Amino acid sequence: MKCCLVKWIITSTQPQDKDDSSDSDLELSTVRHQPEGLDQLQAQTKFTRKELQSLYRGFKNECPSGLVDEETFKTIYSQFFPQGDATTYAHFLFNAFDIDRNGSIRFEDFVIGLSVLLRGSVTEKLNWAFNLYDINKDGYITKEEMLAIMQSIYDMMGRYTYPCVRDEAPSEHVDKFFQKMDKNRDGVVTIEEFIETCQKDENIMNSMQLFENVI
Repeated sequence: MKCCLVKWIITSTQPQDKDDSSDSDLELSTVRHQPEGLDQLQAQTKFTRKELQSLYRGFKNECPSGLVDEETFKTIYSQFFPQGDATTYAHFLFNAFDIDRNGSIRFEDFVIGLSVLLRGSVTEKLNWAFNLYDINKDGYITKEEMLAIMQSIYDMMGRYTYPCVRDEAPSEHVDKFFQKMDKNRDGVVTIEEFIETCQKDENIMNSMQLFENVI
């Protein structure tokens, strides 16, 4: 599983000699938020029971309260992309995971999102990507929203990447993508337009693969 969030979780996992039965049931009396049962999460995701146990153990070590806040996301991404500024991208990504829009991410939301990104179908991944690009969550993507996300990815990757990225590259990409996606020229992209265009256009799908590399 090549993913910054998974690497963050797994590297924090400490070998434990004690009985893991409490972890197995995803129950901890000390946390502020009690996650759903393991069986339920296994049914909702494409992770095995053992993978969920490992993810939860790392999550618990990093976030004893049972919740992740936005500052944690910013810290994670600044560690993995020290050559750039990951602050804005981490903010957008956090909002995509924060389903309840309450400023914190539960373990359930975290692993359900990871499951889609790592093992979901193409359509499931595109649905998730649409949610990321739809910054104000109104069901549409504007050119400004798409540019904001694209710019944040370029900022995070840094100016010293190879091949070198020109300053105008994000805007050029967005102009090209948006023109293809906005089929009826109404100035916004719907979920249907987004998925249809991405599935039919190899260049856009390749760019989505690049996007997956920075999750």
